[in-house]
Amino acid sequence: MSVLTAPLSDVHPHIDAPSRPAEPMTARASAPLSISADQFGPALRSGATAIDIRSQTDRDLDGILLGALAIPAEVVLARLVPGTAASLSSADLGRRWVLVGRDGHDAEMLTWRLQALGVTGARFVAGGQQLLSRSGTRGPLGAHTARDLETYSAH
Repeated sequence: MSVLTAPLSDVHPHIDAPSRPAEPMTARASAPLSISADQFGPALRSGATAIDIRSQTDRDLDGILLGALAIPAEVVLARLVPGTAASLSSADLGRRWVLVGRDGHDAEMLTWRLQALGVTGARFVAGGQQLLSRSGTRGPLGAHTARDLETYSAH
């Protein structure tokens, strides 16, 4: 079973959901799903956190996304939705996440599911890492990445 078709109870254990929900999942129509490659940097500078959902193989092949948290697509719902045993400590319904996949398709479905689960600040980069690479958009480095680079250059 794909992460995109898993029952809600698999990714959000306190929801006692059947295999198929009795009612369709819906995300708020007023919440946009995507941002463009040129909006990626400004989104991060304004406080959003980049989440690289690509596989390790794809990151090895296409390169890493500096400053992003690398969370595989299979566990991203459990990590970013608050209240699960696997949730990140920073997971919050109001948190702003920007998902980056290889081409944007998996990230789109996961963003839709996050919004349907109440994480309305979730967005994805349309075109994914492929478009970010082609456009030369890298986004700002996270504070932890800048600190690491300073440490490496000092030695």
